[in-house]
Amino acid sequence: MSLMRFFVEEFVEIIEWKEQDKNTMLWKFPDRDSNIKYGASLTVRESQTALFLNEGEFADEFEPGRYELLTENMPLLTSLKNWDKGFKSPFLCDAYFFSTKTFTDLKWGTVNPIILRDPEFKQVRVKAHGTYFIKIKDPKVFFTNYSGTKGQVKIGEIEASLRDIISPKFAEALAEAEVSVLDMVKSYSELGEKVAPILQADLDQFGIELVKFQVSSVSLPKEVEEFYDKMTNMNMVDDMNRFQQFQTAQAMEKAAENPSGGGSEGIGMGMGFGMANMMMNQNQNNNQNTNSSNADNSSNKAQTREEIMDTLKQLGELKTAGVLSDEEFETKKKELLARL
Repeated sequence: MSLMRFFVEEFVEIIEWKEQDKNTMLWKFPDRDSNIKYGASLTVRESQTALFLNEGEFADEFEPGRYELLTENMPLLTSLKNWDKGFKSPFLCDAYFFSTKTFTDLKWGTVNPIILRDPEFKQVRVKAHGTYFIKIKDPKVFFTNYSGTKGQVKIGEIEASLRDIISPKFAEALAEAEVSVLDMVKSYSELGEKVAPILQADLDQFGIELVKFQVSSVSLPKEVEEFYDKMTNMNMVDDMNRFQQFQTAQAMEKAAENPSGGGSEGIGMGMGFGMANMMMNQNQNNNQNTNSSNADNSSNKAQTREEIMDTLKQLGELKTAGVLSDEEFETKKKELLARL
C-alpha cells in the first residue's frame, strides 16, 4: 500500500452530505471506521443538521454553515475526550446528518370504518383520507427514540409507522366534533385543526413536528349514500305522485333486466306496497269509467272480476321478479280476493 493511499483511507478530510434522495430524513456519514483529520472541513447545508457521537454518546451539534473541526469548534467532543488545547491528532467519531426540511404530501387513511353517532342517521360508519406535512424538530430526540444507529431513515418508513397512530386520533377528534356526516365537507378544515394537537402529542416523543394536517375526503357506506340521494331527489320533486310513479318505473325496469330477482336491489322499504297500491288504484279508476259508460250490472261484475284476476297475475309477476316480497304479495292478494 502506497503512503498516499494510506493517508486517503486512514484520514477523513471532508465531511458533507449532498442529498441525492429527497426522501431521506437521516443519513450517517460513511467513515468506514476511518479517523477524522484534525482541522477537517465540515459543511452543513441549509435544511440540514449534523450531529457527532463519541462512543455512542452525543457530542457536538452543527447548524448550517462551514466549519473546521478544531477544538474550539467542538467543545463537547473536546470535553468527552479530555483533549487539551494543543490537541491536533486525528480522532474517531460518528457523524449523522438530519434533514430538517418539511416533508409534504404524506398520505393517511382510516383502515377500518369509524362508527359515529350522527344526528341525522343516528349511527353510521365513515372512512376518511387526507394528507399531512412533518419535519424533524429535535434531532437528538429523533435519534434516541426512533432511528437509533440506523445508517439511513426514509420518509416512507415514518409514513408507515404513523398510519396506526393517525387513524384512532382522527376517530377521537371526529367524535368530539359532533358534526353530522351531511355537514362534514364544510368541516374538513375544522376537523384537521382538531386532530393536529392530539396527534402532535404523540409525535413529540419522536422529535417530529406536525406542520399541517388535512382531511381530503370522508366517505359513507353505500346504503347511506343511496338514502341521501333519495332524500335529495325527493326534495327536488314537488309532485309526490309523479315521484312515486318515477320510482315505480325504475323498479320495474330493474325487475325486467333481472327476472331472477336482482331487480329488488336499490328499492326502498315499502316500495312494493306503493307499486301494488298504484296498480289497484289504476284498476279502480278503470272500473269507475267502465261503470259510468256501461249500464249492464252483470257485465260490469264480470269485467270487474276479470280486472281483479289480471291485477293478481301482475302482482304475481312482480313477486317472481323480486319487486314484491312474499308478505307484501299475500297482503294484497287477500285484499283483492275479498272484493270478488
